[in-house]
Parts: sequence; C-alpha cells; structure tokens
Amino acid sequence: MKQAIILRTDLNMGKGKLCAQASHAAIETFILTTQKQPEWAELWLKEGQKKIVLRVSSEQALKDLFLEAKREVPAKLIVDAGHTQVTPGTTTALGLGPAPEPVLDKYISRYKLL
Repeated sequence: MKQAIILRTDLNMGKGKLCAQASHAAIETFILTTQKQPEWAELWLKEGQKKIVLRVSSEQALKDLFLEAKREVPAKLIVDAGHTQVTPGTTTALGLGPAPEPVLDKYISRYKLL
C-alpha cells in the first residue's frame, strides 16, 4: 500500500507552503480513502503509511492526473484559500490513495520525485 502526493512546482511556493499543501493532500485523501476503501486505509496504517511525493509543472498536468486516477484510486485535489503565497482558488496539490502499489504505480510512474 502507498499514498502519493503530487505538488505543482510552477507556483514557486516556499518550502513551508509546499509542506503544508502536501499535508493537506495526505490528510484529505486518507479521509476519502477511509470512506471509499476502508480496508485500504486500515492496511496502509498497519504497513507503516508508505508515501511518495512527486512533482508536476502545471495545473493542467495535475488535473489530468486527477481525472485519470480517480476512476480507480481515491483522489483529492487541494485548492488553496489564498491567505499567503498564492491567489485564492489556486489548485496546488493532488493526493492519491492510499491504494495498492501496483494500482497506484500505473498512474504515477511517469512523474519525478519532488
């Protein structure tokens, strides 16, 4: 089991902002997984909560991945409130899973680590 967090690098967010957006994606997607695939969430917790953080260079790439993966994997786009570094409503991150690694890897294998 693995969870994937995908962050936009084109926004030039600071390290703290990137960490906050990754945290939002991890938590929101875990909550979604507990609702849609509770056995996946439970197994992920038991296995040590493996996760990977990846990057994309545009909003379109993030949304395309979301649309592709959400058919098979719990997926949540993160939209920022705009209180600090980005304008309100900016899509900053995507969380996928946790899900079985072979299923998740079908969607994320072409992306690079952050």
